[in-house]
Amino acid sequence: MSQWLAHVIERAANVDDWLSPVRANALAELKQKEWPGRRTEAWRYTSLHKVADLNLQAGSQASAEAPQVNGLNSIDLVFVDGRLTTDIAQLQLPAGISITALDAKSEAADALFAKVKPAHHLFGLINDVLAQQGIVIDVAEGSQVEQPIRIVNVATDGVESHQRTLVRVGKGARATIIEHGSGNEQSLNTVFAEYDIADNAKLEHYRLALQEDQAIHVGGSHFRLHNESKLNSTLVGYGSQLTRLDVDIEHAGEHAFAKFNNIYLLAPHEHFDLHSTIEHAQPNGTTEENARGIIGDKAKAVFNGRIHIHRDAQKTLAELNNRNLLLSRGAQINTKPELEIYADDVQCAHGATVAEIDEEALYYMLTRGIDKQQALVMLNFGFVQELLFQMPNKALADWLQPILRQRFERMMEQK
Repeated sequence: MSQWLAHVIERAANVDDWLSPVRANALAELKQKEWPGRRTEAWRYTSLHKVADLNLQAGSQASAEAPQVNGLNSIDLVFVDGRLTTDIAQLQLPAGISITALDAKSEAADALFAKVKPAHHLFGLINDVLAQQGIVIDVAEGSQVEQPIRIVNVATDGVESHQRTLVRVGKGARATIIEHGSGNEQSLNTVFAEYDIADNAKLEHYRLALQEDQAIHVGGSHFRLHNESKLNSTLVGYGSQLTRLDVDIEHAGEHAFAKFNNIYLLAPHEHFDLHSTIEHAQPNGTTEENARGIIGDKAKAVFNGRIHIHRDAQKTLAELNNRNLLLSRGAQINTKPELEIYADDVQCAHGATVAEIDEEALYYMLTRGIDKQQALVMLNFGFVQELLFQMPNKALADWLQPILRQRFERMMEQK
């Protein structure tokens, strides 16, 4: 066991609140967990040596504001180093939605906390026992919430923090949730979210994991779909000193639909690890997953996408694609798309590609008088732009495009 994990267990023993019974179960499991090493399959390509001996302060009094996004008109909840700085009582909420802090006991929180997220995630258990700050969003049956709810997590220098989001979307309801993380200084934060999407409900979801440089970020977004529910999720992730994200989607009802697009952009020497698991437990489900990554010089990306078709999940349609673009011979991607099928009446496909810039396309642009640096940026941007265009929220997509373009330009300069 690492020194840091031993300290986590010691701190967790002193946490006493209304979630203590759940935390006690998580703590008991955590005590049985081994610190991941190279022989641990889920962490084979991601070393945790940078976390093992960390000694950061817990908590700060820093403040921050949500980034301005023209036309978004979102309801913003801002956390700084895991501490909620938004006064929930002052929010003007539309009809059919309630937002409460995690430290206040509620039926929704009781139904969701550690109920959707699988128990095998090591850092998920750590978040279970230490996350005392968080938010609970409950969308009433039949409610059509047009305003996006944006949860902003800011990590500052020298601080360790843990935050939790719980969301329940009632029958026939519709909502949009944006998870937005940022920070570039020496820090560690874990951010986990659990979503329960009831029958005929729709969730539009975004996770912007924009931590970079010296930040260490570990988190997950976990979804449970019921009968005829729909999920459209987009993940945009940067690399950092260490970023690891786990996404789980469980088809717990029939005729559920999940679309999951993800984009990851790694500057030189950064590390990004994405593990996704899709569980088709009921028949007539559909999953579309597309992952595209651009990896800079001496950066390292990990993608492990798994689709599990259970024996009773007949008539399932599932497709997984992972495409990667390496900016130099020093860039590295470890990709592992998986299909595990136990039903016999399904349509499933999966694949992965790894490539460098198309020299013919680059030559064509150069012969048309386009500067080489600009041509490379245009080719890179085109590689991921298709997934940006598929984002339902145009304001968010328009805001992201110049930000990603600028990041490409910096990545090319550092090549």
